[in-house]
Amino acid sequence: MRIDIISEVPELLASPLKESILKRAQLKGLVEIVVHNLRDYTPYKHGQLDDYPFGGEAGMVMKIEPIAACIEKLQKERMYDEIIFLTPDGELLNQSIANRLSMLQNIILLCGHYKGIDERIRSLFITREISIGDYVLSGGELPAAVLTDAIVRLIPGVKR
Repeated sequence: MRIDIISEVPELLASPLKESILKRAQLKGLVEIVVHNLRDYTPYKHGQLDDYPFGGEAGMVMKIEPIAACIEKLQKERMYDEIIFLTPDGELLNQSIANRLSMLQNIILLCGHYKGIDERIRSLFITREISIGDYVLSGGELPAAVLTDAIVRLIPGVKR
């Protein structure tokens, strides 16, 4: 299995993905976890990733261009079974969802920030939205780590 995680703050994922059961699974070659820095895909001079939402709502949303560039690059390399946006608005993560996702080959996890993402990303790319609880965090990195752990620990051979 391969899990690609798209993040604005990839440093937040460094420790959880390189320790314990996730470390063993990667060392055994049972899972490949690749974190992509969204700033590497922005066409904007100062690495800008956010903008005001169309329609004048308060707050900021993640821009479409860097996210689309990253996802499109990944899709040229392989087929993805799911492209998951981690958001408090998504379906609540449970064991059944983790079980189903652990059977897949390639997954993209998109970590949200600000008030969300440009709505076009949802309609063009996202196949599923998942929440780890009925609360709001500063970003999607911690939910990505939780979901990754919930999935990887179910892969046959990981816990041995």
